[in-house]
Amino acid sequence: MGEIADPVQLKEEGNKHFQAGEIDKAIECYTKAIKSCKDKTALAVIYRNRSACFLKKVRILYTLQAYIKHIIFLHEFNSMSSIDVDAADIKALYRRCQALEKLGKLDMAFKDVQRCATIEPKNKTFLETLRRLGAEIQQKLKTTFSTDSRVQNMFDILFSDESDKEKQEKAANNLIVLAREDAGAERIFQNNGMPLLVQLIDTGKPEMILAAIRTLSGMCTGHRARATAIIHTVGISKLCSVMAVDNEEIVLATANLLQCVYDSLSGGDKRNYGKEEALVLDSSKDLKDILLALLEMITSKKVSGHGRDQALNLLTKNVPRKDKKNTDNTKALFTIDHGLKKILKVCGQVPDLPDQLPLTENTQLIASVLLNKIYDDLRCDPERDNFRDICDEYIKSKFDPNDMDKNIHAINTLSGLLQGPFDVGNVLAGRQGVMEMMVALCGSEREVDQLVAVEALIHASTKTSKASFFISNGVTLLKDMYKKTKNEKIKIRALVGLCKLGSAGGDDYSMRQFAEGSTEKLAKQCRKWLCNPTLDVRTRKWAVEGLAYLTNDADVKDDFVDDEAAMRAMFELAKSKDKTILYAVACTLVNCTNSYDKKEIIPEMVQLAKFSKQHVPEQHPKDKKDFIERRVKKLLKAGVTSALTVMVKADSSVLTDQTKEMLARVFLALADDIKDRGTIVAQGGGKALIPLALEGTDKGKIKASHALAKIAAVSNPEMAFPGERIYEVVRPLVSLLNTERDGLENFEALLGLTNLAALNDKLRVKILKEKALPEIENYMFEEHDQIRQAATECMCNLVCCKEVQDRYLEDGNDKLKLLVLLCGEDDVQLQRAAAGALAMLTAAQKKLAVKITKVTGQWLEIIQRLCIHDNPEIQHRGLVTVFNMLDADEQLAKKLIESELLEILTFVAKLEDNPKKQDAINAARTCLSRAMDTGLIKPFSN
Repeated sequence: MGEIADPVQLKEEGNKHFQAGEIDKAIECYTKAIKSCKDKTALAVIYRNRSACFLKKVRILYTLQAYIKHIIFLHEFNSMSSIDVDAADIKALYRRCQALEKLGKLDMAFKDVQRCATIEPKNKTFLETLRRLGAEIQQKLKTTFSTDSRVQNMFDILFSDESDKEKQEKAANNLIVLAREDAGAERIFQNNGMPLLVQLIDTGKPEMILAAIRTLSGMCTGHRARATAIIHTVGISKLCSVMAVDNEEIVLATANLLQCVYDSLSGGDKRNYGKEEALVLDSSKDLKDILLALLEMITSKKVSGHGRDQALNLLTKNVPRKDKKNTDNTKALFTIDHGLKKILKVCGQVPDLPDQLPLTENTQLIASVLLNKIYDDLRCDPERDNFRDICDEYIKSKFDPNDMDKNIHAINTLSGLLQGPFDVGNVLAGRQGVMEMMVALCGSEREVDQLVAVEALIHASTKTSKASFFISNGVTLLKDMYKKTKNEKIKIRALVGLCKLGSAGGDDYSMRQFAEGSTEKLAKQCRKWLCNPTLDVRTRKWAVEGLAYLTNDADVKDDFVDDEAAMRAMFELAKSKDKTILYAVACTLVNCTNSYDKKEIIPEMVQLAKFSKQHVPEQHPKDKKDFIERRVKKLLKAGVTSALTVMVKADSSVLTDQTKEMLARVFLALADDIKDRGTIVAQGGGKALIPLALEGTDKGKIKASHALAKIAAVSNPEMAFPGERIYEVVRPLVSLLNTERDGLENFEALLGLTNLAALNDKLRVKILKEKALPEIENYMFEEHDQIRQAATECMCNLVCCKEVQDRYLEDGNDKLKLLVLLCGEDDVQLQRAAAGALAMLTAAQKKLAVKITKVTGQWLEIIQRLCIHDNPEIQHRGLVTVFNMLDADEQLAKKLIESELLEILTFVAKLEDNPKKQDAINAARTCLSRAMDTGLIKPFSN
């Protein structure tokens, strides 16, 4: 453009850019003109023009930058207070009114438009804006005063000793609902709500504490300023003291509040909660204070077991990186420096000893999971070495030849590491003195010493490939304990250890570790313990642990599913509060359903292996398909689906990604037979699969998605996935539409999407948003007949969507040509789907009816073939397409009637009424009526 110093020229240049739609360039010109303009009248015009640019940009983009331009624009007008706004500048004044309205400053906007109306009292636009803004201000005042009075009224009811319980509950619920809306949360905040909520907490009444905590959660969700206010008004220590109480509901609500605060301060909550949010200082100190407070909680004796669980859960959720691509792992290093020994202390607790921390059944497993997550978050060997050294130092410091309680604390800490970062635990287990201490504990007369030692041996033998030290030293110890002890608790644990070591061969029939029949005897004993109600849950849990390993043997699998009482006992344990059992139950079910990964046995390779005297894996006769199917039926009959649905709902810290993957594998095996899918849906299996398909290992998500596809393909989706859950099913199904997935996964995913696309336009749009359309189109070219047919049927349902129709209207693609050619295929189901899509497209878009004639020279022949098809449904769809073409264009209609198509229409229309063909007959008659209406044919005279 060159440098133009003259403000008039710059203004004219800006006007040209504005008219051409080049808003940024226009703003640039007007800005330069403002800097060099000395004439106040001209300056007002330039300001006015630039403000028009900002308004236009806001309408186009409405981004944060454009929003800031609004504020700059207002500032410019304020700095022009010396300029008299006369009639010539009334546009500028009105534009400022519009900008103020967009900013929500209705009172200031009202003053500007009031001034405009005073200058031009007959201007209808000004008068209408004045009336509208006046009404909006009145409504806003009414709402504000109404909300303020409601807030005060709710607090009055909650604090009143005379209010009945029902009235107080209603007031508490109303307060919680109000806090979830940004406007309501702000009114509570502005009306001295924080101190009043603290007073509610201080009442000590559980229902009041819950109401206050849930209200605070609503207020701070996504709002950094209010989250900061909660930290400094209520205080982290008070929130932690509330989370320390022995009331699970209050503990969970407080943990949720702390998570909301943490998300709001760290930017973890990405939702948009309004345009104007108060600026707060750097919140890194507050975030560190929260982590330190949680670390203090986990070793405090004043904290309940539930409170400790939630403190550990919050650390598990917030310390490790969400994305490993992010190189900042400072939170993990901070936690190691300030809290690793505290976490180890929790792992080392022995509930049977006096003076221990209050724990739940799940606390120590959650602590092990946290240790594993922190260790996985470390980025280099020096960091890992430091982690291991701290653990080593902690365990060594607890060994004391004169204090057996300290020794078992050390060994129990080692068990915690073996259940978490196994590699660290395995290294420390090989340290001098550890095995000797286990031998001493095994020989102790105290039950608790023996229990801790044998459990450590079991955990140490988890990964047989890495536990060579324990395999060589632990087997003898376990055998001696199993034979000599009369204590059932110790006997069952020793048996589980032997089961683990004896199952090293997996399902390889030729590598069984025990003598013929021994495995079945051990399993029978485990089932007996499992069904014994006199044993405590913790001991019966170990019976399931034993079965998790013994069921690698197909004889044991068959015996187990034949014992319905044992299956039901295991399912009931899976539903109990002790969630440490989930992994063992999942392992057992994976083994019984043979849903683990299997190596393909190639006959040629087997012969080669035999010739070279290499080991050849053998399949147990009872691991063949018919035996697996029988076991699946028995599991379903015993109620396995309801147990699985309860397991899926477990806390995420206990339900690890590996456990989720195993549950997904079991679901997929259960859904294999189409007849069983109704049972799975009836017992809530469809809903349970959704979280498994969205979170976990990649393999687990694929398995769960495939199970969802199997259910969605044959069930009514609205029954299988009720309510809003149905929209969550789309993404997992779309994830199966890629070349890395096998043909069956592609096929069943397409069938599931076809069913979903048939329901409503919202689902069809959701499928498009997940970018499924290009994949579905690709599968319409697939050589495999069933996959191509499924893709075409899916497209048939999707074409009802306006966005899909628009894509067919676009030039330069062969989408319509493909549909027409598919109508000419010999496959009846494929023809039916393609003809349906063609009929719906031509009905919705007349341009597509004309476009058919341009995509291929065979179009007329294909349409005629559809109209004389033996299948009444295909014939009907072809005739509907003909009607749409007759209705779309006069020249096209003439061409159709002049072809052999008229003879076909006449023949079909003259057929006698027939229920099976009536739709096609009626369509042919409608086509002829349309031709007569347009004068293309004349009716016969009598």
